[in-house]
Amino acid sequence: MPKTPSKKRTAQIVPKQSTKKHAAIVKRVPPTTLITGGTGFLGAHLVRQLVESGQKDLRVMATSIPEWLTGLGVDTFEGSITVDDDVARAVEGVTEIYHLAGRVSREKDDAREMYKLHVEGTRLLCDAAKKAGVKTIVLSSSSGTIAVTEKGDVTPDETYPPPLDIIARWPYYASKAYQEMAALERFSGKDLRLVIMNPSLLLGPGDDRLSSTKVVLDFMARKINAVPNGGLNFVDVRDTAKAFRVAMQKGRHGQRYLLGAVNWTFVKFFDRLRRLTKVASPRLAFPSQVAITGAHVIDSLFRQWNLTSPLEADSIEMAEYFWYFHHAKARRELGFVPRDPGDTLNDTVRYVRENFLGGK
Repeated sequence: MPKTPSKKRTAQIVPKQSTKKHAAIVKRVPPTTLITGGTGFLGAHLVRQLVESGQKDLRVMATSIPEWLTGLGVDTFEGSITVDDDVARAVEGVTEIYHLAGRVSREKDDAREMYKLHVEGTRLLCDAAKKAGVKTIVLSSSSGTIAVTEKGDVTPDETYPPPLDIIARWPYYASKAYQEMAALERFSGKDLRLVIMNPSLLLGPGDDRLSSTKVVLDFMARKINAVPNGGLNFVDVRDTAKAFRVAMQKGRHGQRYLLGAVNWTFVKFFDRLRRLTKVASPRLAFPSQVAITGAHVIDSLFRQWNLTSPLEADSIEMAEYFWYFHHAKARRELGFVPRDPGDTLNDTVRYVRENFLGGK
């Protein structure tokens, strides 16, 4: 939800009422590019890359505006993607939008909020964008809307049928799948372009909210006691931000682009972390159904007692699946070439150690 209204006023957006909540620093170039969710893990990297590339016509919309953002010389707008008036005013004068606003959560209790943010918020944005004359939207989704399999014997690409029977049980991925559908339905027509980006697990430096890198922190803090039977794909957040910038220029309307660096089993992933951190990798592994059932039973009991469960049952269940895919389409059409996964892991470990483990 939006925080207390800022006292700062923007030179580009003239408020209709003195109580309107938004903040900005005065700048000469009117903003024509809007970034929603520009203060998140991916959003912060994208904003900084755009600024470093010399782009000055940026407006960043977020529910609160941090100091580091106001110091970049971009136009800022404090508001919510779920509030009609906020969205309508944020898109004024804009011709292109990077839509990154959302929430990452594995909790079923957050299902309603994620649906409101991802689906209803996207509908509001698309409708307001069309009305305002926006031409292009690059939407941030997830590889989990396409690339999830039970056995890992298939490596999907963008033509793979959406595994709705699997992801329907997890509110985050279900809401992202419906978000894609909503965007494709609402933002279409002559001279309109919607590009959907589907990155895998984002790693790298700068995840101050631990939205993606918590698995690395948990490993380093020795909170992972067993190795899941599935596999994952991850990608560097910096490479992902760069791909978003290219997609704004070259992405094709209605197309999805999977972004990932490597397909690894969790055994290999934890072994690589062990080499980097010198923390012993867990060796115990349970049969898949035993691990999933046990986690859900424990989680259910703790919820009945109004206590915080020591296990994240849905996360354990997800880790029994395989999140593999090919990124050949992104390589071919967007020139996407991810860096060495070892470099990404090394930078992630360094960031987590310095910011969450006191440098240990």
